[in-house]
Amino acid sequence: MVPQRVKTRSVAAQKLLAPVGFLVMAATLIYFYHQSELHLFLPVDENPNGSQRNLVQRRPQARADGLSENFSFVIKVLAYDRLESVSRCLESLARADYVKDRVKLHVFIDHFQIEEQGSSPGAVNIDSKLKNAHQILEYVDKFDWKHGEKAIHYRTQNAGLQAQWLEAWWPSSEDEFAFIVEDDMVLSPLFYRYLRALIENYYYNPANSNPSIYGVSLQRPRFVGGKHGNKLKVDNDTRLFLYQMVGTWGQLLFPKPWKEFRLWYDMHKSKGIKPILEGMITTGWYRRKREKIWTPWFIKFIHSRGYYNIYTNFLLDRALSISYRDAGVNYGKNIGPDSHLMNSSDILDFDLWEMKPLKFMHWYDFCFQKVLPYRYVKKLDQLEPVLSLVHKQKTVILVNLFGVPDAIVRNLLCQFQKLGIQSYILLGGKSTLLDDLSRRGHAVIDTNKLIDDMATVGIMDHRVSRAKEMREALATTYIMNKSLQLGYSIWLTRANTFPIEDLFSISSNLKNDVLSLETKQHPRTEVLYFKSSVSTIKLWNNVFAGLMSKTQSSVVDDLPKGEHILAFHLRSSIIGVSFKMKSIDASVMMQVGSSAINPGNATSTVKILFWPSNKDADYVKKHLKDLNLWMVDDELACTSIVCHRL
Repeated sequence: MVPQRVKTRSVAAQKLLAPVGFLVMAATLIYFYHQSELHLFLPVDENPNGSQRNLVQRRPQARADGLSENFSFVIKVLAYDRLESVSRCLESLARADYVKDRVKLHVFIDHFQIEEQGSSPGAVNIDSKLKNAHQILEYVDKFDWKHGEKAIHYRTQNAGLQAQWLEAWWPSSEDEFAFIVEDDMVLSPLFYRYLRALIENYYYNPANSNPSIYGVSLQRPRFVGGKHGNKLKVDNDTRLFLYQMVGTWGQLLFPKPWKEFRLWYDMHKSKGIKPILEGMITTGWYRRKREKIWTPWFIKFIHSRGYYNIYTNFLLDRALSISYRDAGVNYGKNIGPDSHLMNSSDILDFDLWEMKPLKFMHWYDFCFQKVLPYRYVKKLDQLEPVLSLVHKQKTVILVNLFGVPDAIVRNLLCQFQKLGIQSYILLGGKSTLLDDLSRRGHAVIDTNKLIDDMATVGIMDHRVSRAKEMREALATTYIMNKSLQLGYSIWLTRANTFPIEDLFSISSNLKNDVLSLETKQHPRTEVLYFKSSVSTIKLWNNVFAGLMSKTQSSVVDDLPKGEHILAFHLRSSIIGVSFKMKSIDASVMMQVGSSAINPGNATSTVKILFWPSNKDADYVKKHLKDLNLWMVDDELACTSIVCHRL
């Protein structure tokens, strides 16, 4: 790309290039649309009244520039005992381009620590600290801020870094944004214009916003929070991406997530609940520094909610905010910046103001592993693209969630994370659960919507006995049939089974058409493997035909009491189909609550735990806890992060 200066073109040049720019932009959008791996699954407006079920934030009337009429921006500077640092920081803020906006500046000056009586080092040291504090206060008091209101909060006692951050801001509205700046930072003259453009594009633009985004970090991305995580690296063409980690060197906060966090923090702190998230490097920091730092609290909150932060990638260690890493709470001595500050006069080899649509941006978790949100199958033509994104060596795990409590489902997903199992799709009909799981990066299929999209929707009579179960069976059969026809081998299981080890990976070495974990001792576990073959396709064609023959009946005939519709038709359809079948030894399976299982032997010989579908969540939770296999907290979030390097 031809280098360019970061400045506004002349009006004449804009008019001359406008037609060309339009064509280039149109061609670019078409290209990215067809290259995107997610555009088929992003949230769309499905409600008759036009709302998007909270997936898009509604905003007040916009100004001509795309911002709300109530848009407000406040800079919060957190200072302590470093006069040189705070003066350097404030001067950089004053030099920034605020495009004639009114921007508030609030400076919070923390008081030095006063030693308890009997431990004071002496009056001379106190006088020195007082003199330093008053010099900082005098400098800030006289500092000329021409861009809007200036306010100073000089604390009467030492609050510490955690309280400085947490007490700095309570949003006055959903249109007020806070940019938090620690005093050893320096900002680029371009920082405000850039943040303003991001707010316009990714907060106020209804087609481009997402409530899972909590803000923007201007620091150079440099840290992976998960232990043994992947190297923090994105391709050179990526300028913006989403990453769960908070960035404290220039963090813009969106109002609603910050309010939510403050209330969450208040509840947890009041109840004595600690921000422990095993597998995170920051948890080690908390254990050493305790309440001196605030980031472990925010990280635990972000993890529980599944929220993300926008980051920049300007290459060559460039950033719009840098930290001098002066001696203080985080550093024992002055270290200096590790990034290069971008300036208005810099010649860049990219377009700083290019901001791609959100649906083309990459998302990364705390391990810096790519997350693919909104892989949500609601229509027949969405199944094949999702299968292509999920499979591992042409094998997919279908997990049936019907009748399984949310807590059990989420605990199972934590075990999948621990074992590194990723090639799964969750089948269910509970839209609130599926919406949240999809947002968090799990591939899901809404079987109710899938059935409604089938040509047979007019055939299904809701007066059919067990109609809900019939729809579940019909949708599962269609998915199995279609997947096998596309060449994908399938593991079919239910969420009332719990793998101790990743048995699903053995399928790459299997030569049999069908592998069954359905033994005489445990006939209802429904853990089955179907290799894509002529025989298995014929089998599921027969199942589908058998189910379709029942959709017009007022009753489900020939079905033994307690028999699941799908299991019955699967067994009935096996007759007349020739295929190679193998059963796994029953010793690898054990029922939860069995007297033969205990914490000492649960993970040595048993590979899969299971429980009858009529057992409630408390029963399952109790027994899994006894085996140290309960992995979610009271908010149903995983209690640990487990990274698997790629």
